[in-house]
Amino acid sequence: NQFNMEFVKIGNPGNAADTTGDPGSAGAVGYEYAIGKFEVSESMITKFNASQSLQITQSARGVNKPATFVSWNEAARFVNWLNIEKGFAPAYKFTTGGVDDNIALWTSGETLDYDSANQFRSKRAKYFLPSMNELYKAAYYNPSEQVYYDFANGKNTAPTGVASGTADDTAVYGPQSGPADVDQAGGLSPYGVMGLNGNVYEKEEDSWNSANNDPTASRSIRGGSWLDSNTLWLSSSGRLDFEGQSWLAPTWSDDDVGFRVASLDQEAIVPEPSMMVIGTLFGLGGLVAKRRRKK
Repeated sequence: NQFNMEFVKIGNPGNAADTTGDPGSAGAVGYEYAIGKFEVSESMITKFNASQSLQITQSARGVNKPATFVSWNEAARFVNWLNIEKGFAPAYKFTTGGVDDNIALWTSGETLDYDSANQFRSKRAKYFLPSMNELYKAAYYNPSEQVYYDFANGKNTAPTGVASGTADDTAVYGPQSGPADVDQAGGLSPYGVMGLNGNVYEKEEDSWNSANNDPTASRSIRGGSWLDSNTLWLSSSGRLDFEGQSWLAPTWSDDDVGFRVASLDQEAIVPEPSMMVIGTLFGLGGLVAKRRRKK
């Protein structure tokens, strides 16, 4: 009951924000972090469901397909499980037992967890849903050139739409008949992350306005999906962040929306250059981590 989640280091801390996308200032991150090389797969949700009575909703396309029909609240439950399995504090505060119940805010009295700039996420958490800035930077920033591009292929022109594969400058959109396996979701971003354009939209941690101070607020998604023919939704200007929309509520899910995990765990933030990745093993009967060089 173990699975391997590969992370890619996102370095270059203190990078400037991009002012050309949506929102009008995005991508500035003042610290190193790591982000999942692939979207969370159905098999990972299956391992979560096998571990406890809480059962996250999932589709049934295949074990290596991206996990869809997972709400923001359910994704937060999954992330908390990753933290707890490794002995870390949970990222999100749940005060009720339902798998799709809304979180509560961390409060100023909870000094180890409370962050006035982001009351959703505990300061102690090592695994979490990527914030708007963390996801934007991983997708659109080119670390070698220190500039942003409109698409996650490191260009201002959209990648070629494909049904599956790993060729450079491709992404799964078109539309296609469904998503590809998470490790066949097109070419890599400049940092080396797959599927940041197309395959499935991805959840941000942030509320629509990034205030992160209302557990019921609409959440945001971005990146486009296998259903899209309009490349706007793949671009840095394609954030879906509408206030008060029921289809962006933290309880909402859909068949073309998934998520990936970000991390501050030192086992996930590889100390070598970003050409390296780390695979972290999560399991029900003990945890180990291992480093390996990207081929």
